[in-house]
Amino acid sequence: MDRSFFRAFAPSLLAVFVLIPAASCQPPQGYPGRGMRGPRMGGPGGGEANAAPTTRNEAEKRILDTASQVSHYLNVPEQDGRLIRLLVESSGARNAVEIGTSTGYSGLWFALGLQATGGKLTTFEYDAGRAATARENFRKAGVDSLITVVEGDAHQKVKALKGPVDIVFIDADKEGYRDYLKQVLPLVRPGGLILAHNISGRSSNPDYMDAVTSDPALETILVNGQMAVTLKKR
Repeated sequence: MDRSFFRAFAPSLLAVFVLIPAASCQPPQGYPGRGMRGPRMGGPGGGEANAAPTTRNEAEKRILDTASQVSHYLNVPEQDGRLIRLLVESSGARNAVEIGTSTGYSGLWFALGLQATGGKLTTFEYDAGRAATARENFRKAGVDSLITVVEGDAHQKVKALKGPVDIVFIDADKEGYRDYLKQVLPLVRPGGLILAHNISGRSSNPDYMDAVTSDPALETILVNGQMAVTLKKR
């Protein structure tokens, strides 16, 4: 099969054949309630049916060992981190952007995919203390050379980004999602992805969901009861 064809359609095929049957996907109108923050390892809606992550080499083991020790404050559940890694690696992403680093847990899942694709992550964090903790976690995991942490107000700092961007993950101030989308969308390559966390339905963030579901150039699904995954169509 032609590699360019696979690269173009891998994220969509992955969602159709793997993610959607196993996840809690909702139509655009969504359903009441918001998703949790922090680890979701078991219980209703959790990842108890999923096998534990496997490691193929020492580099992956080091990243996962570090991730297991990261503070869970304002970080995604493991299931959503694994989704990030799957989408990064399956799409061959090389230029990734994260808005909302926290202490680096989701960044470590980015790194698992990016070390395979040869890509890099630029991640934005408002709080200097969390940014410092994230840098230390990236160093411990041996992936600090793959990740640039930018401190400060991301609404201003993202203006310095250069495209094309392959994948964006938004997990910051919820009222700012639409502004982040407006700024980064022109940089996202056709066929690229925009992920938004803590979206359990339209009511979770109607301003953002209106933006990603009313634009005919975008296609959006909800996955894991937490994540809006948007494709920028080719």
